[in-house]
Amino acid sequence: MSEPRRRDGWYRHPLFWLGSFVLAASLAGCAWMIVLAARYPDPPLDTGSGQILKMPLREAPPSAAASAAAPPASASSR
Repeated sequence: MSEPRRRDGWYRHPLFWLGSFVLAASLAGCAWMIVLAARYPDPPLDTGSGQILKMPLREAPPSAAASAAAPPASASSR
């Protein structure tokens, strides 16, 4: 007589279920963090100055030396 065939399906392996649970929990945690970030935005920082980490927040005004070296716009249109 032939030996009966073993029926060990993929659903009988505990390591598969553990891996599936860890993957599902990771995806759910990522989705929850996105929901929390959208619900509670960060307030703007009051740095007290015009720069953050030595980076200016606005474009620098033209310096006096640069404006003296460039000809006026009205002189070039004559």
